[in-house]
Amino acid sequence: MGDHLVHSKFGRKERLDFASHLLSDIAALDRMLEEGLIEKDIVRIGAEQEFCLVGNDWRPSKNAEAILNNIDDPHFTTEIAKFNLEINLDPIKLEGRAFSKIETQLTHLLTKASKIANDQNSKIILTGILPTISYGDLKLASMTNATRYFLLNDRLKYLKGGDFLIHLSGVDELTINHDSVMFEACNTSFQTHLQIDPNDFISSYNWAQAISGPVLGICVNSPLLFGRELWSESRIGLFQQSVDIRPFSHSLLNQQSRVSFGNSWLKGSIVDYFKHEISRHKIIMSKDISKTSLEELNDRQIPKLHALNLHNGNIYRWNRACFGVGNGKAHIRIENRYIPSGPTIIDEMANFAFWVGLMQGRPSYFDDLQKLMDFEDAQSNFIKASRTGSDSIMS
Repeated sequence: MGDHLVHSKFGRKERLDFASHLLSDIAALDRMLEEGLIEKDIVRIGAEQEFCLVGNDWRPSKNAEAILNNIDDPHFTTEIAKFNLEINLDPIKLEGRAFSKIETQLTHLLTKASKIANDQNSKIILTGILPTISYGDLKLASMTNATRYFLLNDRLKYLKGGDFLIHLSGVDELTINHDSVMFEACNTSFQTHLQIDPNDFISSYNWAQAISGPVLGICVNSPLLFGRELWSESRIGLFQQSVDIRPFSHSLLNQQSRVSFGNSWLKGSIVDYFKHEISRHKIIMSKDISKTSLEELNDRQIPKLHALNLHNGNIYRWNRACFGVGNGKAHIRIENRYIPSGPTIIDEMANFAFWVGLMQGRPSYFDDLQKLMDFEDAQSNFIKASRTGSDSIMS
């Protein structure tokens, strides 16, 4: 989940201080890899469940904060809109009945949320895009009252230098301008996580990219927006365009968007992945960090790489690498961000198990994908799947 402890002020000093911590985090990560301080003998899975709140008329219900306060459970947190919430499930070791355990916890937490929402004349819905959402629901008045979200909106608007243009064409067509990033609030997903051996990260990440099209093709459930039938998984195009800060000329030059599938197979190590993200994407927010990661390492502490994680949390790759620390041990995981929420828990768990099974069952023949498949084919397959779902003809 996103880090909410960010500076409301974002001047030159804050940017320079934060950039210094980013460099320290990269150096610390490189050192942890060299010294074997990142877990590689265990595999865990985890997930984040985003969901919509609606009233008795099935329209967005903007009472997420009140419902969250009444739930009073640390597994729950806010999303950018007042009609969405998120559940962060506990990580589970991938063994035995791991998926059943996640399903049980998810069912329990959604039932808990549903009961409290019902007390406030609301319901919860699992869906990639809520079909009853309207343009009027996406004004800034619907944004959750948290510094992180307003700062995100202000920084991206400043970098964009104008309105955000949304254009999607399917059975119907939608072209619309918006003066904020609130189109992002249309999207709810079931984000899945898989812990990765750091020595196998590059092969695992490239494999995750290669299988994204086929996996997405069987998961799609978001065809409608504002009553128009667009892509089979309209979330993909909508999210990318809702925070795309590139001027049109830069888009033509293939400059990478903040929401991206990527533009090439990865090489090197996870350190190179994060170096690429830092070099390609501007810093848009910062936070107070009292001690550098290298200083923590020198004190025999495992650093949480606060700066790197905050920056990484504002770059939305559909397959995103993540660094975390749990019980004093560092780990690397891949986050799958393209699976939509719903339509049922069983659907989500089937999608989750299918993705993890493909990831874990990668044949060794595919360890070096760049010798076997053009990256453009993997990228094209992903877009085809988002447009036409299981009817897609893939390369």
